[in-house]
Order: sequence, then C-alpha cells, then structure tokens
Amino acid sequence: MHLKTLSLVGFKSFADRTRIECEPGVTVVVGPNGSGKSNLVDALAWVMGTQATSTLRTQRMEDVIFAGTAIRPALGRAEVSLTFDNSSGQLSLDMADVTITRRLFRDGTSEYEINGSVCRLLDIQELLSDSGVGRHQHVIVGQGRVDGVLNAGPEEHRAVIEEAAGVVKHRARRDRALRRLEATAVDLERLKDMHTEQERRLRPLKRQASAAARHDAVRAEWRALRLWVGGDRLRTVRGRLVELRSGHSEATAALEGWVAEREAISAALGGLQAAAGETGEALDRDTAAAARLETAAERLHSIALIARERRTSLERDVLGIDERRGDLIGERDDLATRLSQTISEESQASEVAERAEISLRSLED
Repeated sequence: MHLKTLSLVGFKSFADRTRIECEPGVTVVVGPNGSGKSNLVDALAWVMGTQATSTLRTQRMEDVIFAGTAIRPALGRAEVSLTFDNSSGQLSLDMADVTITRRLFRDGTSEYEINGSVCRLLDIQELLSDSGVGRHQHVIVGQGRVDGVLNAGPEEHRAVIEEAAGVVKHRARRDRALRRLEATAVDLERLKDMHTEQERRLRPLKRQASAAARHDAVRAEWRALRLWVGGDRLRTVRGRLVELRSGHSEATAALEGWVAEREAISAALGGLQAAAGETGEALDRDTAAAARLETAAERLHSIALIARERRTSLERDVLGIDERRGDLIGERDDLATRLSQTISEESQASEVAERAEISLRSLED
C-alpha cells in the first residue's frame, strides 16, 4: 500500500494549505529545527485516528488548530487529508485511491470522511486495521521511538506484534461485542422489571375488565327483562283499553235502546190519554177499564223512572271509562319514557365497557 499525498490546512504550524506528494520509494523531508517536520508525523497520526494528546505533543485536542501569530489570525479549524494508492486492494474498498479526511473545529466538534463521504472514527480505524495500520501507530516511528521499542518489555512487544498481525482489531471487536452484550443484559433486566411491573398493573385491570364484561351481560339481561315486562304491561293495557271501548259501545247501544223504548212508551201513553179523553164518559162508566189504565200509567211511570236511573248509571260508567282511558294513556306514556331512559343508560354503559376494553388491549400490547 503506497502513500500518495498528504494535505494539511490549519494543522499546528501549517496555516496555509500544504500538499505533499509522495512518490514510490523513500520520501525524505528535511529542514532545520522548528520547521515543522515533527508536525507532519503528528498529522499522519492524527488523521489515522489517534485520540491521545501525548502522541500529538499537545495538552488538549483543540491545540492542533493553528493558534495564530503576531501577523496572522488564528484559524477556526484544522483539516488533514491522507490519500493511499489502493491498486493492490489491500484496503477493503473497491477503489483505486482512498482518501481519509479528519476535520476539527474550535467548538470541539469533529468530522470524518472517506473519499468525501461522512463516516465515523470507528470506520476509519477499522479500515486501517484491515490493512495492518492500527490506531497505536506502530508504523510511525517518532523521535526516541526506536529506543523505546528496543527497550520495551515483552507485553509492549506483544502489543506491537499483535497489531501488526491484525489481532488487535479482532480483540477490539470482541471487547465492543462484550460491552454491547453487557449493555443488552442491563437492558434485558430493565425490560424484565418493566414487564413484571406491567403484569402487576395488568392483574387489577383484568379483574376490572372481567367485572365490566359481567356487568354488560347482566345489564343486557336486565334490559331484556325490562323490555319484556314493559311490553307485557303494554299489551295488558291495550287489551283492557279494547275491552273498555267494547263495553262503552255496548252500554251506549243499550242506552239508546232504552231511550227509544221510553219514547215509544211515552207515545203510547199520549195516545192512550187522547183516547181516554174522547171516551171519558165510557171510562167513567167502566171502572174496571179506568183501573187498568191507571195501572198502566203507573207501570209506564215506573218504567220511565227505571230508564232514567239506568241512563244516569250508564253516563257515570262512560265518564269512568273515559277517566280510566286517560289514566291508561298517561301510564303508557310514562312507560315509554322509562324505556327511553333505560336504552340511554345501556348505551352509556356500553361506551364505558368499550373504553375499558381498549385500555386493556393497549396495556397488553
């Protein structure tokens, strides 16, 4: 894998945009002390993902941004781009050139890009780890690093060798997987606690739902009984009303017959009186006939009194029938009103039951 170009702007002493072309072979950067040679090495380590300020020889990460001079103002960001020749396919990208860019702003926010596409720092670290270049930068040997590597202990040698062999990236992935498993275990315990709490809250809701269902069944049965009783009473009232109307018709017909009979008797009595006037002398002579006429007159008078009493009694019965009819009509209207109220109460109870069932289903979900 060949390093083609290194582009810097605003990184440490590189206030102006600087581009370094690296040809195949060995590229040497020479210059006096303080000219920024070590800053190039820091730029390489920084763009490849290092987060250690000691490696960058700074106190804070924001110190890598050009701080300004007496004649030049400070810049607001630092940016470094590194381009690799990937014609050998060592990097896991199907591209001839791979450019890695890191950008840092004064407010502490960072941006990472691979070939101009925004990515994460982890993506850059894994991309470089696949090629044998890790974040510990064993491929970058700074001042005094050779002595440090030669004088390092077995553990440090092992770390350098494992990173060069590509073992560290798998160990890092294993550590990330373990941390995720631990976080998942914590979330699972929390989920179990929440599930237990929801089940504890669900039990009384189930009892309430069961009570609501029983209430609906009882309410429906009660409504059916009310309707049946009301219908039976209404049928009884209607039958009684028909009977009263029939009795009223019969009484009226009988009264009319009695009136007609009285009128006929009165007419016969008038004819008899007229005949008695014409034949007064004969009546005087015939005492027996006068007695019969007197008896007939008394009988007619008694019949008239009886007819009058029957007419008065019939009129009273008719008035009672009319009053009873009004009472039955009022009772029928009152029964209809109570039936309407019952239907309204049943609708409200159904709505309450539906809301309770909806709450129960949302909690079960």
